[in-house]
Amino acid sequence: MILIKSPAEIELMRMAGRAASAALFTAGRAVAPGVTTRELDAIVVRVLKEFGCTASSLGYNGFPASSCISLNDVVIHGIPGGRVIREGDVVKLDIVAGYNGFHGDCAAAFFAGQVSDTAQKLAGAAERAFYAGLEKAVEGNRISDISAAIQESAEAEGFSVVRRFIGHGIGRSMHEDPEVPLFGKPGRGPRLERGMTITIEPMVNEGTYDVYVDSKDGWTVYTADHKLSAHFENTVLITGGQPEILTKFDG
Repeated sequence: MILIKSPAEIELMRMAGRAASAALFTAGRAVAPGVTTRELDAIVVRVLKEFGCTASSLGYNGFPASSCISLNDVVIHGIPGGRVIREGDVVKLDIVAGYNGFHGDCAAAFFAGQVSDTAQKLAGAAERAFYAGLEKAVEGNRISDISAAIQESAEAEGFSVVRRFIGHGIGRSMHEDPEVPLFGKPGRGPRLERGMTITIEPMVNEGTYDVYVDSKDGWTVYTADHKLSAHFENTVLITGGQPEILTKFDG
């Protein structure tokens, strides 16, 4: 069931979104060779606490950290730990903040020092695919209009979009209806209504769209060919006009 949010609930999601985006970009600025992913996770915890928020990821289905930190060929759900970031790494941070029972979810890729031209283009393609999808996130359109725009944008740049993992509704729960795939034909799925809140989150791969989950930790998702992946995500509110990014970073 797709839940329509009240103005009061949307304001709580804005608060969660501000915290999530502040944590994302504060930790992102700390990405550098020699820093561990555990140190970045600690920054996330500190910033969320400053906003009066909690880390929604911690303990979610047993997830052991407060953020997902995914390097290079890891698509999503990387577990922070002792991994030392190296020159040239592509570091994807994915943050979900909880505030008074509501959530805000965002992600982006950051670079450790100098990275390859391919890495820069890939990260840019993920962001551009997000905005292509965002343009379709208007009242009266269908969910797959967003999906098709994401796929078309990423593939036009020579990359692929992940099919196994998708965007989703968000609100009182981190994951709600509707599902928001990253690929497909337009004109399908539920119609977008004002008051809906969803994540739009292109996961764009350098090579194949196939991925697999690490059998040891049950979380870490890798590209099947171990080529690079990039991730860009925001929580979006459907309005009577242009969509609103609830996790917009305002400095």
